[in-house]
Amino acid sequence: MAGKGRATKRKDKDRIVLRTGEGQRPNGTYEYRWTDKKGKRCRVYAKTLEILREKEEEIQRDQCDGIKVEARYVTLNDLYELWKQLKRGLKDNTFQNYQYMYNMFVRPEFGKMRVSSLKKSDVKRFYNTLADERILSVSTIDSIHTVLHQVLDMAVDDAYLRVNPSNNVLKELKLSHIFKTEKRRGLTKPEQELLLDFLQRNHTYNHWYPIIAVMIGTGLRVGEITGLRWCDIDLEEGVIDVNHTLVYYDHRETDGKKGCYFNINTPKTKAGKRQVPMLDFVREAFIKEREYQEANGISCNVTIDGYTDFIFINRFGNTQQQGTLNKAIRRIIRDCNDEVLMRNEENPVLLPHFSCHSLRHTFTTRMCEAGVNVKVIQDALGHSDISTTLNIYADVTKELKKDEFIGLDEYFKAL
Repeated sequence: MAGKGRATKRKDKDRIVLRTGEGQRPNGTYEYRWTDKKGKRCRVYAKTLEILREKEEEIQRDQCDGIKVEARYVTLNDLYELWKQLKRGLKDNTFQNYQYMYNMFVRPEFGKMRVSSLKKSDVKRFYNTLADERILSVSTIDSIHTVLHQVLDMAVDDAYLRVNPSNNVLKELKLSHIFKTEKRRGLTKPEQELLLDFLQRNHTYNHWYPIIAVMIGTGLRVGEITGLRWCDIDLEEGVIDVNHTLVYYDHRETDGKKGCYFNINTPKTKAGKRQVPMLDFVREAFIKEREYQEANGISCNVTIDGYTDFIFINRFGNTQQQGTLNKAIRRIIRDCNDEVLMRNEENPVLLPHFSCHSLRHTFTTRMCEAGVNVKVIQDALGHSDISTTLNIYADVTKELKKDEFIGLDEYFKAL
């Protein structure tokens, strides 16, 4: 009678005493049951009691840290869908690019991983695969990281994870791979003179002179240039009012619409909304554009989000786009260089490969060469962060210093 009233301890088939919540199933495997903070009954299974108790310890740690039980079953793709529903404050073209990057590179394989099992080494391995096997550029991986990091940050905030496993992984990847990135540079003075002279003289490309001259002389972004309206410029006062940008992108999931088309966006930051003074040759370029359109009966016949009367339009009266401009630039480079090479000059000046964005750097380079104050440069370029301007300024002045010392070296040799 000594044991009467005392609870009988449950044991498994090997006579090992089981703890509260533990049990052995008919097939010999083990299970652990518990009730979460919301009163929901939960359970996990394991082949052995040792493995089961390891899971119990993880569950108890999660409960102490406030980690959600459902995190064990939620995949990265599940959390991405939640992030997509909650994300606000992005320009539509930026948001569409984020979705494209995730769906193209993350969703098929890496996105299927359970969030609770994600480790920093998993993220690192994934980025290495993108770089080494898929041969993606560092800028593409950077874009993928931007959205992935945000999704995992949300996972931490919502108690699915303790820490974000993607923290510092991209930085480490860049250091370990030593990606070769060719720094953008502006055209030199001789290259700029060659380009503008060729455009003014050549009948085939003469109509591209105004927009290229304005890009060189203002440093405006491509979308700011193509979005300019006649009401945004004051030829008498010599001022350009930059207050919006024209974007052309693939609307994959916007209000049920699909396909590529234009939209008007407001500047991303307050610094983007600015007034840029006109240089004399910029004013002349605007006048030339107007005269060209009047002589050829060209007028704007498109309205985008209520905006119309755009300055730079094609022969059909539609707005220009970056892809078309860059294609034209490639042809201009080819034909201009052919013309120079036919003259058989010694050490000829040739146009390097460049794009629309290179012309923004060209404007910055000219300002640095002229000794313009860095704050004025920042304001003209519409940079919200002075560090962006300082980085460009440092690169340009470094090249200028090198050129000056080459001249100094020649001077000393001549002594």
